[in-house]
Amino acid sequence: MPLAPHEFWQTVYPAGTFETNPQDGFADLYPATLPDGRQIALPIRVLPGGEDKAVASLIVNQASFGVEDALAEAMAALASAYRPEAVIGVPTLGLPLANGVARRLGHARMVALGTSRKFWYDDALSEPMSSITSPAHAKRIYVDPRMLPLLQGRRVVVVDDVVSSGTSMLAVLRLLRKAGIEPVAAVVAMLQGDNWRAALGQHDASFVPHIHGAIASPRLKRTAQGTWRAEEA
Repeated sequence: MPLAPHEFWQTVYPAGTFETNPQDGFADLYPATLPDGRQIALPIRVLPGGEDKAVASLIVNQASFGVEDALAEAMAALASAYRPEAVIGVPTLGLPLANGVARRLGHARMVALGTSRKFWYDDALSEPMSSITSPAHAKRIYVDPRMLPLLQGRRVVVVDDVVSSGTSMLAVLRLLRKAGIEPVAAVVAMLQGDNWRAALGQHDASFVPHIHGAIASPRLKRTAQGTWRAEEA
């Protein structure tokens, strides 16, 4: 079932719509599976620096509301096991998901981190941050010092869109530790590969089992036939 570029992330398909382990490999899409078995079609993107490695991409602000809702519902179910008292949203694409998760948990609000420095921010409460999709565009992530009373001493869950290399989540955890905040869990829309485990394990190995995703996708390698298969660990 080939899809046009604008058709990805638009539909929550019934379980079994796509093969999850096709004999000939994946062509141009990877079917990610929600906890209830339904599927979301993700486009396969070749990584910079070569033509033989790729990832399945999720861009939440290009997704339909139905897909965003399905992800937020699954994420809220995962977060609820930790009885969170506050939800932290990671910019940029984690913010709409954090809103959705917090609402479904019955919270009145979520707390957004920021990458735009306001004049009242404290540089001591910031960390450099980059991501797999924008490796050359390092920025800083901040926590608004006025929001600390909502977070300190409370059960906090971090919400983001994707964890891949782990560098963005690592920056968030380092930032929160500076502020005296140790989250009980992190919930993301998608776990992308497994490279993040080593990076975050160096920060706090005990936290790694408490990082959950609504969907997951492997890193991919090109086959001799030009299709894609999961990269072996």
